[in-house]
Amino acid sequence: MIRRLFYLSLGAFLTFWVMRGLQALHPNHVARRTADSATGMLRQVRDFTFDALGEAAERETELRARFGLDNAEDNN
Repeated sequence: MIRRLFYLSLGAFLTFWVMRGLQALHPNHVARRTADSATGMLRQVRDFTFDALGEAAERETELRARFGLDNAEDNN
């Protein structure tokens, strides 16, 4: 009796696990995950670009101040 109950519960668990796996492969779920990851990646690229441009502008300001190029347009 215990063995039958064990195998019945094991079968129910495996069925539940397989069904969740198959539902995760549903086209709507795959498309939603792909869109979410693409959106996240785009956000990361945008943040990186913003940070890189900000750092480049700060460094340019430092170099212009260090070498006295604050008014480089007027010297030409």
